[in-house]
Amino acid sequence: MHIPDGYLGPYTYGGLWAAIVPIWIFASKRVQKVLKASQIPLLALSAAFSFVIMMFNVPIPGGTTGHATGVVLISILIGPWAAVLAVSIALIIQALIFGDGGITAIGANCFNMAFAEALVGYLIYKLVAGKSGITSKRRIIGAGAGAYIGINLAAFLTAFELGIQTILHSGTDGRPMYSPFPLTITIPAIMIEHVLLFGVLEAVITILVLIYLRKSHPELIK
Repeated sequence: MHIPDGYLGPYTYGGLWAAIVPIWIFASKRVQKVLKASQIPLLALSAAFSFVIMMFNVPIPGGTTGHATGVVLISILIGPWAAVLAVSIALIIQALIFGDGGITAIGANCFNMAFAEALVGYLIYKLVAGKSGITSKRRIIGAGAGAYIGINLAAFLTAFELGIQTILHSGTDGRPMYSPFPLTITIPAIMIEHVLLFGVLEAVITILVLIYLRKSHPELIK
């Protein structure tokens, strides 16, 4: 789900860079206000967890890959705005050091996974969980639903951004200059596997970790 260099034109990757920078600034200010000093190590561990879990890329038909992210789980534990920063750090390190995701596409990848997935997934979790207690099944169901929908939203945004390149950037001969696949190919190629496989995997991982933390470290969920 990491977009590499050369697949997005300047209109797309430039626009998403312009969108993510103020989001980072807002998230930084928000985290400084609400995150306790004792939670700073958890922020670093969350970035490391996201980095590791996203390194397990699984090839899927259509020339793309998929992977779990742990984004919604991180949002539940340290808050969505802190998750934006933690996951962004992981994505930036992956792009700069390991070549997993393009440098020009950092803004797009961070917008899709660190921002949209984190906030929407967390919102769904909160809507389902409500004010229920830590041991309530509603929290588990909300976490699973948020994780499933969140990662599929990130996958859809990735598919959409790749697919619109044939519309935004074409040469004088009509050939696409960047991603050559239209929306009719990118959306099913990416979404089918995420709806049927990676979304379920993301939900299962989130639920299992949350159940474990609920039993062993309930203060983290508070």
